[in-house]
Amino acid sequence: MVTCNFSLTYFIVSGEIESSRVPTWLCIQDTEGLSVMTAWAAGKFSGESVGTFINKCGIKDKVKHKEIIIPGYAAGISGELEEELGGWTVKVGPREASQIPKFLKSR
Repeated sequence: MVTCNFSLTYFIVSGEIESSRVPTWLCIQDTEGLSVMTAWAAGKFSGESVGTFINKCGIKDKVKHKEIIIPGYAAGISGELEEELGGWTVKVGPREASQIPKFLKSR
């Protein structure tokens, strides 16, 4: 999963992932502390920027699959992100963090 470094988002999302008990990597992109929607509107959470981040962060060496889950509110970047991460599948997660455990368990 990938999200931004807005502190409230990080703590809520990481807590929901932990409560799901589904082993999940959470990649935190530096958006200068902006929330997902604000960062997206400011061009700091785009398909290109997320793709560059994923390519540089080292997660590709840690996972056996090629699937990334983006925040539901960032669904619009999925096509561009798929182009940036050739061969990866981009899944759109829920819009609300409280739905993350159910989403992860249903996969």
